[in-house]
Amino acid sequence: MLDRPLPQPTDVSRPFWEACRRHELRVQRCQQCSALIHYPKVHCPADGCDRFDWALMSGKGTVYSFIVAQRGFHPFFKANLPYVVAVIELDEGPRMMSNVIDLDPDHVHIGMPVEVVFEDVNEEISLPKFRPSDVKSSASTTGARP
Repeated sequence: MLDRPLPQPTDVSRPFWEACRRHELRVQRCQQCSALIHYPKVHCPADGCDRFDWALMSGKGTVYSFIVAQRGFHPFFKANLPYVVAVIELDEGPRMMSNVIDLDPDHVHIGMPVEVVFEDVNEEISLPKFRPSDVKSSASTTGARP
């Protein structure tokens, strides 16, 4: 298997990645204004507060925007072409960038309902990915495209 670039958790993002490892999708929630925030930040963009808890998301959402990658700029990604990079709007509101997997890239469309699955890359990192919500299989996946 090719080496692949992986997230490097920071003090701010570590709770997100620890939740992913448990196959939970959590985002920051400002303790002052209740804004849901993704990607993790030091201060709430709405009010500047620096106190957060980590809200559990349903893992359901829709494709807000996407591209189909046809070129890879790293050997791992070149070996997995084509693949879908998408902005997913979670049902709770926040948007996150991820991959849409488990279908032909030509069938992805804006507004498509999706649900989270987790790719266990190693003992520290599980990547949240999304698949069409009508696909019936286990709650996690391995060996998925990027």
